[in-house]
Amino acid sequence: MEPLTLADILAARRRMAGVATLDTPLVPSPFLSRIAGCDVHLKLELAQATGAFKLRGAANAVGLLPDDTAGVICCSTGNHGRGVAYAAARRGLRAVICMSSLVPQAKVDGIKALGAEVRITGKSQDDAQVEADRLVREEGLTEVAPFDALPVIAGQGTIGLELMEQLPELETVLIPLSGGGLAGGIAFALKRMKPSIRIVGITMERGAAMHAALQAGRPVEITEVPSLADSLGGGIGLGNRHTLALCRDCLDEVVLVTEEEIYRAMQAHYYEDRIVCEGASAVGAAALMAGKLGTVKGPVASIVTGRNVDMAVFTDIMKGRDVKLGDYLVKGTFYAA
Repeated sequence: MEPLTLADILAARRRMAGVATLDTPLVPSPFLSRIAGCDVHLKLELAQATGAFKLRGAANAVGLLPDDTAGVICCSTGNHGRGVAYAAARRGLRAVICMSSLVPQAKVDGIKALGAEVRITGKSQDDAQVEADRLVREEGLTEVAPFDALPVIAGQGTIGLELMEQLPELETVLIPLSGGGLAGGIAFALKRMKPSIRIVGITMERGAAMHAALQAGRPVEITEVPSLADSLGGGIGLGNRHTLALCRDCLDEVVLVTEEEIYRAMQAHYYEDRIVCEGASAVGAAALMAGKLGTVKGPVASIVTGRNVDMAVFTDIMKGRDVKLGDYLVKGTFYAA
């Protein structure tokens, strides 16, 4: 397996310039700092043009493609698709995004607005991948993998470079964990620069594919279920080549949070930090607020990954209403600090 290197991540930062936003803000959260008992900062990847960190990896991967590329295709729960669509449009390339029926309509509409074609197939990322594979074979499109590809991982790893430049004294980093491209890339970069740093991957309790794979020591099939952290859904691929090993070797631990904890953290980011964010963006705050990280050494950085939330659901949460996730009901609660 070709190894990832710090040089790859440095090259990705140069390649992404002008497409993805570099040096996204790192801002203090007085509210979370009080809870943690140390300084907590928020890395605002929602400042990307597409509203999420995924533009970094997509911009690097698309930037590496030859000029005669027929078009690009990917599977996505939303934000990767936006990133690929945006980066492809900047190069004048056709983009096709394959998604499952679990993806919120707001994310489907956002991708279409960027000029990409959307194919809805089945009820899982695996179903969407079957359609993507067919289009690669039959129409000669080039796949831009959502997480398990070195150019994508290197692009996400640029966040790690920025964190060290913005806050060299950083001691703890909280990273939303899904397929492992973000967590693996950031953790790899940080551990190369500061081996003592504590890196925690955080994901939802229901349908946490990377957590299950790390426990089993190999990729395993999981059942996808609706979640407030829908961006963290999907499997890691039974043929996973890179991200499982990176997460195994570079993450210090993985923490699971409940839908109720995500709900309250989304409220806290809005009412305390004045941030509109997705459920996936709030898992770091959720873990801190629920006391699931034990003693925390600061300064801390929590990656706020994106803002592409279904606003109807977001409004329900901010008003303390119940939210139905398939057959699971998240009981609403009014926000109280």
